Amino acid sequence: MKAMIFAAGRGERMRPLTDTCPKPLLKVRGRPLITWHVLNLVRAGIVDIVINHSHLGHMIEAELGDGSRYGARIVYSHEPSPLETAGGVANALHLLGDEPFLAVSGDIYAPYFDFTEALDALKDKDAVGQVYAVDQRDIAWLWLTPNPWHNPEGDFALDMYTLRNEGDIKFNFAGIGVYRPEMFDGIRAGEFVKFGPLMRQYIEQGRIGGEVYHGQWVNVGTVGQLEELNAPLRPAKSAP
Repeated sequence: MKAMIFAAGRGERMRPLTDTCPKPLLKVRGRPLITWHVLNLVRAGIVDIVINHSHLGHMIEAELGDGSRYGARIVYSHEPSPLETAGGVANALHLLGDEPFLAVSGDIYAPYFDFTEALDALKDKDAVGQVYAVDQRDIAWLWLTPNPWHNPEGDFALDMYTLRNEGDIKFNFAGIGVYRPEMFDGIRAGEFVKFGPLMRQYIEQGRIGGEVYHGQWVNVGTVGQLEELNAPLRPAKSAP
């Protein structure tokens, strides 16, 4: 399986830090956010990685290189101006191949997420071994989290393992998913396309599955969040 790390965003809410540093290179615990992903992907055996970039993208390439020092093989998809998430995938499809691929947002901090879970996320057969019809199999599998403070209403409901656009209880999209390339067939390379409407279209068809991740997860969107993550750890209290 190949992986794509989204790293083309401008990071407006993180200014002035992102005026001189791309957001995925901001450090948490002494390590750039994007490097946490690279290391965890390699640990899961996912070594072929595509990274899209735009703003200050040359700095990402200078930091990670070809990935060899991490045990990875990294290639880059440069966007002269950001194409949004779905547009970024479509622009990089020639690098991702014909099989389902994992994609993760470069500005989230999830140091304990186990990417091996992605390897069998999209199945072509049901529980008794029958092959799904192409238009009936899941086209994507997403990980959700309990709603963070910045998204209290959540994004999607979950009916067993099938995502729904509406529901009494919604969860936050974690920015981690596995996708079949054909999901992006209708998008031209270089086209600006947001992910949300495309995702909701397939959710309406009942073709996106998912599950809730309860481990540490932070969408690093403010300077305050970054400072909190980098705050000195408090020593454990000794027993009385």
